[in-house]
Amino acid sequence: MTIARTEKLPLSWGVIFYMATIHLVALLALIPSNFSWGAVGVGFALYCITEWGITVGFHRLATHCSFETTKPVEYFFIFLGTLACQGGPIDWIGLHRIHHKYSDTVSDPHDSNKGFLWSHLGWMLYESPANKEVHRYVKDVAQDPFYQFCQKFMIPIQVILGLILLYIGGWPFVIWGIFVRLVVVFHCTWLVNSATHKFGYQTHESNDNSRNCWWVALLTFGEGWHNNHHAFQYSARHGLQWWEIDITWMIIRSLQLLGLAKNVKLPTTGVKQA
Repeated sequence: MTIARTEKLPLSWGVIFYMATIHLVALLALIPSNFSWGAVGVGFALYCITEWGITVGFHRLATHCSFETTKPVEYFFIFLGTLACQGGPIDWIGLHRIHHKYSDTVSDPHDSNKGFLWSHLGWMLYESPANKEVHRYVKDVAQDPFYQFCQKFMIPIQVILGLILLYIGGWPFVIWGIFVRLVVVFHCTWLVNSATHKFGYQTHESNDNSRNCWWVALLTFGEGWHNNHHAFQYSARHGLQWWEIDITWMIIRSLQLLGLAKNVKLPTTGVKQA
């Protein structure tokens, strides 16, 4: 069923306030007293593990079921993804499945045909009709108690992490490890919605605007090979040629070699893998 749209959507003031607050507090990193290499290092480390939570956990494991793993490993990556504060896992998974079903059509929540800024950020600032349809796309995870916990306590989890960082390294650790890190992860993730539907090359027919964009792949540990992904959305591997470096695939492959991942899905036709 196509998701209905209206010409004028109401603004989502809660999201606007939330996003504005995080971005404004992140600007405190520009104050010299809030800078230290230790704080930058903490921010970078948390950026990496948060991105892995999104790419391995939310995206390739939970959304696309491109491999199977044990519940402790699954929950570990879902917890890391929750640290991104991009909405709880249930909402994230549902909206991304809707995106794939309606990619670059009027029913796609971040339809790239409406412009770069819309697909990057603008779509979140309005009450999208897709938000009311999420429940139809997440029946496999919606009743899982751990997913429900992460969905409900996303903000308290972040607050606890902030208190830990405050205790360890003071406000510089909080500013860099929470706010700067969230802003960076936000925009890296959003670039997959925007930049990889505008910049790069198309190797496969995907019936949308998806592109393979090397610099987005670099920032997002392999998610920028987006045309490959849209052509083979259930594949655990997105970088399909030797030059398409895919760190997320390396993590999944490592889990497989350790016996922690099974039924790993890969393209079976139409592509020669390096």
